Amino acid sequence: MLELGKTQAPKEELVKDVSEADFMAEVVDLSMQVPVIVDFWAPWCGPCKTLGPALEKAVEEAKGAVRMAKVNVDEAQMIAGQLRIQSIPTVYAFYKGQPIDGFQGALPASEVKAFIERVVKAAGGDASGGLDEAIAAAEEMLEQGAAEDAGAIFAAILEEQPEHAAAYGGLVRVQLALGDVEQAEAVLNGAPVAISKAPELEAAHAQIELAKQAANAGPVAELQAQVEANPNDLQARFDLAKALHAHGDVAEAVDQLLDLFRRDRDWNEGAAKAQLFTIFEAMKANDPVVLNGRRKLSSMIFA
Repeated sequence: MLELGKTQAPKEELVKDVSEADFMAEVVDLSMQVPVIVDFWAPWCGPCKTLGPALEKAVEEAKGAVRMAKVNVDEAQMIAGQLRIQSIPTVYAFYKGQPIDGFQGALPASEVKAFIERVVKAAGGDASGGLDEAIAAAEEMLEQGAAEDAGAIFAAILEEQPEHAAAYGGLVRVQLALGDVEQAEAVLNGAPVAISKAPELEAAHAQIELAKQAANAGPVAELQAQVEANPNDLQARFDLAKALHAHGDVAEAVDQLLDLFRRDRDWNEGAAKAQLFTIFEAMKANDPVVLNGRRKLSSMIFA
């Protein structure tokens, strides 16, 4: 397997049960080197049973950029009193010997992850464990045509972090680049339910749909001639847009769909608008073609 990010410390080093006796060493002193998340909990606390595992998972995914101390308030009443813990679960983040952030009550996993990332960033670290750099490298390889090499990196990332949506999306695009639409679908369908609605996977779904269309796209020249001969032949214009997209002329494909929408927005149950959304979803949100196309479509919708 490829070496990605940092060497991960054993779980027992990342997450520890901490008592009053070692709170100073395991939290205050250790926070001089790395942020320490302190989870104040108790065995009888229902929400604690949900929050604790979510915190541990997020800390483990940060791969050493942050540590976690679990403090049972029933056994550490002096510490709880000094920090004025009035309800549990309560979470504090310590850095350089001082609390720098915190919250009370159970949070959804996404907010827990965001909290960990915020704490690590405040301490000048990287909560991704170096995976962001690996993703960027794989994306560059894919753009340069080295699809198999990119695929190896995406696969390695998924071994380390099985719910990494960007890596799943990248692996789908690798299969599409290799011309294997069926395998791309298999990869997408194998993604964990927890990330099935992530933007990267929604984009992958749109990319697969466009790849299927490309396989049946007609000849651009003939369709162009049909449209020029009869500008109101909306089916020919729609087919031309799909053919243009299949040949890489995305901007012109978008223009043809916008023209179709302008002529008859309800044609074929709003097919032009739906196709535009599929194209936009498959691309980066800040792509000039997407930004310009969305602006023009909105101006027509709300005119």
